[in-house]
Amino acid sequence: MPQLVDLQLDGLPGPTHHFGGLSAGNLASREHAGRRSSPRAAARQGLAKMRLLLELGACQALLPPLPRPDLGLLRACGLSGDDGEVLRAAAGQSELLQLASSSAFMWTANCATVVPSADSADRRLHLVCANLMAMSHRAREGAARAGQLRGLLAGMSSATVHDPLPPLLALGDEGAANHVRLCGADGIGQHLFVYGRGELDGDSGPRRLPARHTLAASRAVARIARLPEARVLFARQHPVAIDAGAFHNDVVMVGDGDLLLLHQAAMADQPAVLAELARRIPGLRVAEIAEGELPLAEAVRTYLFNSQLIATATGTVLVAPSQAGEGRAAACLRRLVEQGLVARVVHVDLGESMANGGGPACLRLRVPLTSAERAEFPACLRLDHERIGRLEGWVDRHYRDRLLPGDLHDPALIGEGQRALAELAGLLALPPCSGSPR
Repeated sequence: MPQLVDLQLDGLPGPTHHFGGLSAGNLASREHAGRRSSPRAAARQGLAKMRLLLELGACQALLPPLPRPDLGLLRACGLSGDDGEVLRAAAGQSELLQLASSSAFMWTANCATVVPSADSADRRLHLVCANLMAMSHRAREGAARAGQLRGLLAGMSSATVHDPLPPLLALGDEGAANHVRLCGADGIGQHLFVYGRGELDGDSGPRRLPARHTLAASRAVARIARLPEARVLFARQHPVAIDAGAFHNDVVMVGDGDLLLLHQAAMADQPAVLAELARRIPGLRVAEIAEGELPLAEAVRTYLFNSQLIATATGTVLVAPSQAGEGRAAACLRRLVEQGLVARVVHVDLGESMANGGGPACLRLRVPLTSAERAEFPACLRLDHERIGRLEGWVDRHYRDRLLPGDLHDPALIGEGQRALAELAGLLALPPCSGSPR
């Protein structure tokens, strides 16, 4: 099997990052609705995480923000005039304006499901963009991301970017947030797809909060990405976890290589799923954290399982949110180190992202690449310390330090965002077809 190296493709919030409380089932989003945000701090915190990953030796890249506010959405809803007039008219439609201004695309783990060329039947790298049908503020992202990724990755001879699944609730797809790729020493990838809603769940589903991702979507994504059946396993997320606020599976599970960390209540039929994974993956290491050790409510609050597992020369490093550095979550992490499952834990401050329900793993899409694919990956997206420094200066020039939902109708915000993306396109030397204006 070819040697694969994970590229960490991180998103950034745009200048309209705000706390709109738009995400049903996302407890942090609802709790912080209407509060003052700091777009500048959000972007700076994301870049600081990327700098940390570089220091750990990771292959790090940036996926540019999408243009916001989405003026096309506002015009499609009957608002007319020049850009400023459209935005002023939208001021009386606060919910519509928040939908058009959402910066939730920053959570790139929802962008697509990635299947490496080493695993697919046609030996191509597949990125199946997610339709994100469950939430209105995210449903327009899929087509935009597909176009952007298709333009950016046009020079990769083995990469195929697929459009999102049809926009049907029965095909609700939330991307890599509900997908884990594992493998043993043989390098053969096994793909665990975790869904929230099946066709025959009936009354056994979550009682309080919505299940977003469907079994039908997972099956379709596996087919589109040409995954052999022997490499695919479908499992249902535990309804109790969803009702506790685990709106995506990556709130209660993280895995990479031969290591899987998960909460005791992550999946509905967890013992059987883990037994099957162990059968398929020789040497699989599983750290299952019991409810008594870390209650689901605390797992959701701290986002311990939304950490990143990074393979380094000195062992696996777990990059965890700072909220997981205290109390029972911190005790769980110490145990993982003591047992040798991870070499060490480092904590990152992602307060702005966490306040909207996004931890370290939410902000990145993991893209396993061969050496030949790494050579073809677009240089315009690759990051080093010097480039991150330039991006920090760009953020300071263009992003507001504070923003309230009521500020979204300010016509000046349109120009600020347009100038920011135009400068970013020049700073990164993005191709004209990448979806970011020059």
